[in-house]
Amino acid sequence: MGTDDVLAWVESPLQLLGAAEWAASNGTSVPVAGRLTPQISETADELVARGARFGALEPYLGIPWSLLARHGHWLVGDGFSGQFRLAASVLRPRRITFLDDGALALAYADTLLGRRPYARPSVVERGLTTIAAPFAAEVVRRRAAARRAGMFTAFDLGADRLDALSDRGFSIRRHDFAWTRATAPAAPELGRRIVLGSARPVDGRMPLADYLAWVADAAAEGAVYLPHRRETPEQLDAVAVLAGIRILETRLPVELVLAGARVPLEIHTLPSSTTTTIPLVLAGTGSRLHASARRGATRTVTA
Repeated sequence: MGTDDVLAWVESPLQLLGAAEWAASNGTSVPVAGRLTPQISETADELVARGARFGALEPYLGIPWSLLARHGHWLVGDGFSGQFRLAASVLRPRRITFLDDGALALAYADTLLGRRPYARPSVVERGLTTIAAPFAAEVVRRRAAARRAGMFTAFDLGADRLDALSDRGFSIRRHDFAWTRATAPAAPELGRRIVLGSARPVDGRMPLADYLAWVADAAAEGAVYLPHRRETPEQLDAVAVLAGIRILETRLPVELVLAGARVPLEIHTLPSSTTTTIPLVLAGTGSRLHASARRGATRTVTA
């Protein structure tokens, strides 16, 4: 295989969706190494059914060394991953394009610029992950200097970051989920009010009691609840007994579930990447996304 043969290396549904958007944007078929995490298999099946330009889909655990070694251009879902750092340090791919890993896109852009440590935000790192960081960073910097590194993102990085990244050789391409919208079947009957589940209680970022109070308030007039892929059964059981809630488990990212909406929706969420992705996916529908922040403040975005 040639040194520019592309491979998507992903470990979450949103990263996989980014790979599908990249393939459509470039008019090319992309083989995929997909880490076996929650919802990744179901998302792959759904994307293929919608016509995603994927080549071979290879599930993996750990680092897919042989696949990576056979491809010179990596579409990387998680630039902060210790596995990516190690593989990049050893195999030194010819070209690297970073896909979105949720709202971490902004933190990773700052990492590429050297404005923050090469470490996942709010995580204490140690061992081989830390040791490999400077070597991976050097590989990425060298590829950027040769105009062979960049980001493919739905997030607005801001003019300052864009200028600084361009000065260092990184190419930045924005997308707005055009392929996702164009290939979406009609969304299932959801009603008008949607509450997006969150893993904040699972991650220790919000007490469960506070989370349940937020859900109850968001669903005060009745709502469909779309669970987060990492919610525990215990958390879902607690949500299920709240008045006015109907849980709908699709085992798909909400971007795919909602993309075919034909009526304006009222969507309630806690801060997450959905505050960027959902308005893009629902562009032109008149839907409104209400993002609740701390101290009760809510920001509303109209799609």
